[in-house]
Amino acid sequence: MTSSCCGPLATPPADIDIDDLAALCKAIGHPARLKLLRHLIRHGDCYFGSLADVLPLAPSTISKHVSILKDAGLIEGSSDVQRVCYCVRPERLAQLKEMVGAL
Repeated sequence: MTSSCCGPLATPPADIDIDDLAALCKAIGHPARLKLLRHLIRHGDCYFGSLADVLPLAPSTISKHVSILKDAGLIEGSSDVQRVCYCVRPERLAQLKEMVGAL
């Protein structure tokens, strides 16, 4: 007699957009991007110059990480005359949490 501890879930998970989830996971799949996202979640909006103080990386590298988070829709930026201010998009973060929870 063989016993298996693995079996189907009692309730099938909700349908999720696997491609969208994969893109979001890729966007948060780097420690620098997670640190930037966490900083924005904790501090609200932030100008790019302040983001450069979060990590010991070149501004061009931080800019690339910010672009990836923006492309995934996790953050957005608004410009004033000479600076860009970034903030988290809470609805997109909620989507990510919901999709992960539905796995």
